[in-house]
Amino acid sequence: MIALPKRIFVTGIDTNIGKTVISAILCEALKADYWKPVQSGSVEGTDSDFVRRHCFENIVIHPSAYCFKEPVSPHLAAKKENTRIEPDKIKIPQTKNTLVIEGAGGIMVPLNDESVILDLIVDWETPAIVVSKNYLGSINHTILTCEMLNAAGVEISGIIFNGEPTPSSEEYILNYTNLPMLGRIEQTEKVERKFIQTQAEKLRKQLEMF
Repeated sequence: MIALPKRIFVTGIDTNIGKTVISAILCEALKADYWKPVQSGSVEGTDSDFVRRHCFENIVIHPSAYCFKEPVSPHLAAKKENTRIEPDKIKIPQTKNTLVIEGAGGIMVPLNDESVILDLIVDWETPAIVVSKNYLGSINHTILTCEMLNAAGVEISGIIFNGEPTPSSEEYILNYTNLPMLGRIEQTEKVERKFIQTQAEKLRKQLEMF
């Protein structure tokens, strides 16, 4: 079985790519803690709430350092609430468990006028899992994300593909990046607790194949 690190940063190639669902599946599969340091769009319900509802009963959800109401970029959400995100004040929770950290959007999403999500990953020296999903342009977005992480010295544990299989695109991405496919999450119209459990078991089996 592939040995995933004790801290995992889940990032995506775009917004609404399935990071939260995959973070929940990882938490379920690894019996891990969950933490989303920066959240926006809380008026519609937080990603932490989603993970809590869909994961095992005693999952530890660490509180966000920043949580904003409007579903916009974190730096803009902060400005709308007359505050500023200070990355150096965001401290990683201490835990004996594996910690799944979910980013906000992609790696170049701004936190303030100077810092982006990538800076957090670098500062925390946390390996990343890249979530990819097929759409026109996704090969470019996936490879660019991986190239940026590599250039910043971030270890990439692998890629998880979300949604319908697209073998030709996935093969190209994996060959170009020389990264393993850690798993595939099936497409579903509605995410329920059973779906998370089923996909977590499937992911565990996929990881055991390495």
